[in-house]
Amino acid sequence: MADGVELSTAEGADEVEDDREPDEKPGLTNKEYMKELRKLQSELCDLQEWVKKTGERIIVIFEGRDAAGKGGTIKAITERVSPRVFRVVALPAPSDREKSQMYIQRYFAHFPAAGEIVIFDRSWYNRAGVEYVLGFCTKEQRRRFLEICPGFEKQIVESGIRLLKYWLEVSPGEQKRRFRARIDDPVRQWKLSPTDLESRRLWYDYSRARDKMLDATDTEDAPWHVVRSDDKKRARLSLIKHLLGRIPYERVKREKVEMVGRSRKRAYDDEAPMKKRRWIPEAY
Repeated sequence: MADGVELSTAEGADEVEDDREPDEKPGLTNKEYMKELRKLQSELCDLQEWVKKTGERIIVIFEGRDAAGKGGTIKAITERVSPRVFRVVALPAPSDREKSQMYIQRYFAHFPAAGEIVIFDRSWYNRAGVEYVLGFCTKEQRRRFLEICPGFEKQIVESGIRLLKYWLEVSPGEQKRRFRARIDDPVRQWKLSPTDLESRRLWYDYSRARDKMLDATDTEDAPWHVVRSDDKKRARLSLIKHLLGRIPYERVKREKVEMVGRSRKRAYDDEAPMKKRRWIPEAY
């Protein structure tokens, strides 16, 4: 474990706080949510066309505690747009070779070219959070990262790349509920890793790491935008609306597309050869 990390080991010490219900607005119905999401996703398609036409380069960073809702929000952003324009980058743990490189080096390869939006599902900020708290980097390495990061991001912005950074903040009670759902639901268990549960045990260590990271890297050039994410639906809608509002895109006029008919040139019975193929049973 890295120097300076205080472990929160008291068994059950946070259970009273965890069980408190957060103050919530009445939940959005699924119909209300889908109606608003559809409108925002239509605007994301407009953004996509503008980015392609203008050659804009955009990086969007998603950080936050485990189970804060990063994956669901990214899915809501990307499910109606082209993966060739909106690229999602979620890097695994660094290889031995990557560990020998400059820390930030492996992220460079994924930076956007003209006409691309790159979404980092966790980013170089791993060094300020999970790597430090779990002892994968030293206190000095974390200090050095926080020292150079603002200058590095200033260079990104000055190169013409738009950089948006979002921190999703989930309460301890809601995180507990989401972890419990992952434990109990077979189709969600793949989302649960040993480091997820460790992040719950080390809640306050992550809080201190978060505070130090935000203090050091919330700059005018690359500010952090914090999202309250206990209500997933509201968080997704609010974040997408904010993202769209931070980019001065314009609707690109598209040429009208006309449906075409099939040419009869070289026509033949193309269904006949398929009759002898191995068709799967129509089970539904």
